[in-house]
Amino acid sequence: MSDDEDLAPAVKRSRVYYGSLEEKERERLSSLTASSKMTGSDGVKAGIEAGNINISSGETLEMEERVSERQQEALAAFERRRRARQITVSTDDAEVKAGLRALGEPITLFGEGPADRRERLRSVLSVVGPDALKKSRRDEERAKRSQDECQQTWYHEGSASLKDARLWLAKYSLPRAMRRLEAARAQKDVPESTRTIRQQELHKSLRNLNNFCSQIGDDRPISFCHFSPDSKMLATASWSGLCKLWSVPDCNLIRTLRGHNTNVGAVVFRPQAGISHDQSDVSLASCAADGSVKLWNLESDEPVADIEGHSERVSRVSWHPSGRFLGTTSYDNSWRLWDLEVQEEILHQEGHSKGVHDLHFHPDGSLAATGGLDAFGRVWDLRTGRCVVFLEGHLKEIYSLHFSPNGYHLATGSGDNTCKVWELRNRKCLYTVPAHQNLLSAVRFQPTDGHFLLTGAYDNTAKVWSHPGWTPLKTLAGHEGKVMGVDVSPDGKLIATSSYDRTFKLWLSE
Repeated sequence: MSDDEDLAPAVKRSRVYYGSLEEKERERLSSLTASSKMTGSDGVKAGIEAGNINISSGETLEMEERVSERQQEALAAFERRRRARQITVSTDDAEVKAGLRALGEPITLFGEGPADRRERLRSVLSVVGPDALKKSRRDEERAKRSQDECQQTWYHEGSASLKDARLWLAKYSLPRAMRRLEAARAQKDVPESTRTIRQQELHKSLRNLNNFCSQIGDDRPISFCHFSPDSKMLATASWSGLCKLWSVPDCNLIRTLRGHNTNVGAVVFRPQAGISHDQSDVSLASCAADGSVKLWNLESDEPVADIEGHSERVSRVSWHPSGRFLGTTSYDNSWRLWDLEVQEEILHQEGHSKGVHDLHFHPDGSLAATGGLDAFGRVWDLRTGRCVVFLEGHLKEIYSLHFSPNGYHLATGSGDNTCKVWELRNRKCLYTVPAHQNLLSAVRFQPTDGHFLLTGAYDNTAKVWSHPGWTPLKTLAGHEGKVMGVDVSPDGKLIATSSYDRTFKLWLSE
């Protein structure tokens, strides 16, 4: 073992002082006394330099009281309960359900009783406020009040000319109604066997209807056709704006009426035109899609008068049986009655919620029937101005309607492919004829006795139906396009159809 290994490193020993600390304390106090002689600012500076005092550079830290989300939810729940306790809720379960319905809440939940329902209404009101129920009830009452006002019948004072016209119509229609009823009583006295034989002969002749004449009428679709009162002429209206008069039955062109600039909706002969009226008198009326209505005579190619008033499309015109009044239907949701003697509009009648498409006058002259795009029909009493029959039942627009000569049946053709026959005496639908495969554009009763009904539709056919019975007698097929207009001659011998294929056809029983 060497000497180097015997030498161990020296251990540093801590020094421990024994005795009193009095002298050390005296030294400390003496130093404090010396420092107290310094100024306050010097002492602060000395403290800053020594690092014992920290001064910020003007920055501040805002201390916010942060409340947890759970605490906020608890406070909101307590507040809602407090408000709910202060809300008064009816104990009537029906009123509680009405209140929930008014607030847009379900009136009942699965397994919920009346007490639970009251508490749910109270909790909902504590959230939306107790005034919400009163506000919803006020809005509901206001809406109900406005609805009641819309459903109320209102009147306005008419002109003196309208009053005179109504009196004139009453005096005109009542004698005609008496004559019609007398004819019906006389017909009732005819033996049943005789009536049956006549009906069978009529049905046999209708089953033998064939295409007698076909004529290209224009370069555009022919929208309407109408026979003259003497059955010797046929008027056609076209989308080209031209109206043409054709001789019957040879279908030669007599005259072209030029005046419209757009699609012509209808052209109709005036009652007694060519019979008791002169050639220079007004004999025809036509209407077009631009709202124009024109009157024509049988001498000139130019219109003799224009009727102004409609701003929307005028779809149909119709003469009153007296020939004094002219009715027009428009897509401005109204129809108008014009008095040609005083040369003014005497009635502007509203009542449909959509455009009015067709109009027809009762054979007596007392009623007018209108059909609209709102799928409803209305029968108006021209003597009082009231809507006496409301025709509800079609699923789509009514495009055509026609009174039967018997005075108490009315046929309507609709876009729902059906023809309905209405009984005006009890104001109900008598029968629904499932007539065609497409919308019905025109319906016509036989003008003499009303023993058959003619319908035309957009399935390119026209059909003849028995009346009464409503059995199909004949299908008039031959057009290559949709049938847009049909008519029966006043003598009941000829049937005319006009089509989208630009032709019109005459049908005659062999």
